[in-house]
Amino acid sequence: MSQKNKKFKITSTKRTRYILPNILTLGGVCLGISSIKYSIDGNYKLAVIFILIAAILDALDGRIARLIKGTSEFGKELDSLTDFVSFGIAPAFTIYFWELNNYGNIGWAITLIYSICCVIRLARFNLTKISTSEPWKQNYFEGIPSPIGAILILLPLIYELSDLKKISNVNLIAPYLVLIISLLLISKFSTFSFKKIKIKPKLTIAILFLIGLSFISLIFFTFETLIVFGICYILSMPVSFFSYLKKNKKKNKNFSEREDIL
Repeated sequence: MSQKNKKFKITSTKRTRYILPNILTLGGVCLGISSIKYSIDGNYKLAVIFILIAAILDALDGRIARLIKGTSEFGKELDSLTDFVSFGIAPAFTIYFWELNNYGNIGWAITLIYSICCVIRLARFNLTKISTSEPWKQNYFEGIPSPIGAILILLPLIYELSDLKKISNVNLIAPYLVLIISLLLISKFSTFSFKKIKIKPKLTIAILFLIGLSFISLIFFTFETLIVFGICYILSMPVSFFSYLKKNKKKNKNFSEREDIL
């Protein structure tokens, strides 16, 4: 075979679609590591912003991979490793250098507990298989996802960085909040995943407007918007829990009725 007919290719044409999601994933790990650097330097604003951007990239890479059919086992494992760095280590270091270091060994133990719970949550997520007979379960996570957990444990710091009127010393709740979120990461508590959302055509414009408004708010009122998002997510947790129970009960009821017919 003539060498002249061979073309130089960095990667196979069939596999180029795998590159973009992995680039976003690698961007997330760079942001996570940079967040640790800035938290050590005491620049907590940049540390929080980098974790926020990493969370946005994490939300995009999987959806883009599914959209362009670029999912792979390599990408899945890479995503989990990146999530542990960006949402298991970076926020833990940030909250430690900001407040938990004042508690000595107890503060460091709380930091380790959060990181351990995060890695357990990610490992369990990788092993979770949803039956094809229960597609509705794709709308729920088991426990809160690690990017949300990272934002939630940083809420006291985010409040401190915001321009809101300081009504109390929120630093004191930081260790308790980290422990609560750690337990929620590995809990069986059902939370919305928003993976399979059915949007009515009539609502498309309104939803796009709200998404655009959210990005504008994040640009100009970053920390205030994160506080609002965090509170809204916390309020949505009981709703998601009872919604899951209702759908699961309905599914079991239908299954029992089918067995009775047979």
